[in-house]
Amino acid sequence: MLEPIVALSLFVAIFALATVRKVHLGVIMFASAAGVGIWLAGMEMDDVIAGFPVSILVLLVGVTYFFAIAQANGTVDRIITFAISRVGDRAALLPLVFFGLTAGIAAMGSPLAGLVMTPIGMPLAKKYGIDRMLMGLAIGCGLSAGGFAPTSLFGIVTYGTAHSVGIDLNPLTLFSIALVANLVLLLAAYVMFGGLGLLRRRHAGQFGDSRLPNLRGKAPLPGHPFEREGFAERSRRAAQQVQVIDDTVGETTPERFTWAQRTTVLCMAGLVVSVILLAIIGLDPDIGILCFAFATVMTLVDPKTGKTAVSKIDWSTVLMVGGIITFVGVLQEIGAVDLLGEAASQAGAPLVAALCICIIGGLVSAFASTTGMLAALVPLAIPLVADGNIAGWAVIAALGVCSSIVDVSPFSTVGATLVATVDEEERPRITKVLTRWGLSLVVVGPVALVGTLVLPTML
Repeated sequence: MLEPIVALSLFVAIFALATVRKVHLGVIMFASAAGVGIWLAGMEMDDVIAGFPVSILVLLVGVTYFFAIAQANGTVDRIITFAISRVGDRAALLPLVFFGLTAGIAAMGSPLAGLVMTPIGMPLAKKYGIDRMLMGLAIGCGLSAGGFAPTSLFGIVTYGTAHSVGIDLNPLTLFSIALVANLVLLLAAYVMFGGLGLLRRRHAGQFGDSRLPNLRGKAPLPGHPFEREGFAERSRRAAQQVQVIDDTVGETTPERFTWAQRTTVLCMAGLVVSVILLAIIGLDPDIGILCFAFATVMTLVDPKTGKTAVSKIDWSTVLMVGGIITFVGVLQEIGAVDLLGEAASQAGAPLVAALCICIIGGLVSAFASTTGMLAALVPLAIPLVADGNIAGWAVIAALGVCSSIVDVSPFSTVGATLVATVDEEERPRITKVLTRWGLSLVVVGPVALVGTLVLPTML
């Protein structure tokens, strides 16, 4: 009994230490998994390493390589500028358009890649009299929705980890749940932060400008803001991107897609269609392998871009998820997961236990890594469904979405970026409202999702 408790305590302590010290969670988790497995559980090193999730590695590498090519050859930027140029002076549509674009970009491997829309959307919101909270939440909801696509990080980690522990969670089901949940949140934000007022505006002159800048015919937008950049750097990038937008006013000659970009668009469409068709006919599509197959076509068309994209593979996330799941495998071997199962069964209320774990996921994710939280909590939620009283897919889907929708908290990377890309005098208000919104979802999200997903499976 003592060894499982010690192992669980070490797992929590290591997670907290890595978060506070801002060190790579995967490195410390993998090393600790080896130490706990050998010295506490009496395992062989080969058995410890066997817990490393190779299938998730293939998924992450294949997906991030595929979409790194799409970014490197300019296809993603061309799609963004094409879509924004079609909005015209209809400011009421801008939050919806940015939700869709952000979700699409987030679906391309990593949700944080969708932050490229923040330094474009927030200045445009100011220019057209849109509440920056509405635009920020539209982008945040798009990140969360797209992040659970079968080709993106949150989705891969959630359903990949669920499959590794024997829970049948359909990737498209998970994505559909996340999409609906975030559309509901977007609708609430639209009502709360002036969206209905935008619908009543008839003329572009009411926005303080004559028309939305025409983005056609320009080179791709400047580089994306990354997680490690500070507020000053993000603000500088925002200024650069707005300048690019302003410089494009009056240009009307569209630049044609290159041969490599056309091939990329076809491959992206082919990937989506392949995943949907294989799921419809009852097959379990290996998205990682499909991404490698289509990426092969793209890199043969443009070898230089394909070579460049190799360095953009998200090895950091592979290591983080791998380290956490390897440690969880040691916890399973030592009996710590069974101990949690006994505790859950003694509680006598699996619904309450499911609600509690979703609240924990949301609360911690508001301050720490959402990906790490998903990789850690999904396997530990298995005891809740061991007796069959509630559906495993419902618990895991609720946990995943609850851990993601709080990312607009200003204490997370997403929320901090939203704050960084508004004017300095607006930051106190945005920070205050984002804090209220994010922390309220720590409770509202679990109650709503457990009530609509988990509760019906118990009836």
